[in-house]
Amino acid sequence: MRRIAFALALILGLAPATAPRADGPVVNVPVVIELFTSQGCSACPPADALLAELATRDDVIPLALHVDYWDYIGWEDTFASRQFTRRQHAYARAAGRRMVYTPQMIIGGGEHVVGSETMRVADLIMTQREVEYPVHVRLSREGSVLNIEAEATMAMPDDAMVVQVVRYDPTATVEIRRGENAGRTFTYTNIVTEWSQVGTWTGEEPFRLSLTDASDTPVVVIVQEAGPGLILGAARLE
Repeated sequence: MRRIAFALALILGLAPATAPRADGPVVNVPVVIELFTSQGCSACPPADALLAELATRDDVIPLALHVDYWDYIGWEDTFASRQFTRRQHAYARAAGRRMVYTPQMIIGGGEHVVGSETMRVADLIMTQREVEYPVHVRLSREGSVLNIEAEATMAMPDDAMVVQVVRYDPTATVEIRRGENAGRTFTYTNIVTEWSQVGTWTGEEPFRLSLTDASDTPVVVIVQEAGPGLILGAARLE
């Protein structure tokens, strides 16, 4: 764990946490990191630990999506969802790949990497932090209402973009009793509990949407090319 923290501090600390918008002002540009993982995967704990370290940073949005294709080994992941398995397969198809694996990180919607390769992950995050994201996303709450706004700051892709709302639990501890990790206890971080598409958008006019939101868990809004493709903008509200 200390080696992971040192490597991230050394590499990520060299780059600024903000990037300029196309029209001049500087805004926070959080890099979205999706970790496809499983409680039943013996190779996943180092990647889970890396995600936990990333969760301490303000300039990234690390999300753990637990898949269900390890469940047959003997331990059903308590966070797993077939939806997340489908999302990982969709990324593979978009990249022209036939196979999926754990642990895998998708960074910025376009970079695929083994989730435990700390230095490679850090390099890709640094690259993403230098990107001028074309969409500025703003979130706010008014009582039980979540307000979502998105504005294009440069030319948009020809196809409509998807606007997605993601909710996650910050942390949970699980005792694994069967499967490859039997007898071990892990604390998991930023566990995605809901991933829903709330709209499509061309970028021609600002996007605005208000949703009833009685949840007290953190919420993330991601604007992404359909496919799924590149993430064009994102914001988080704790």
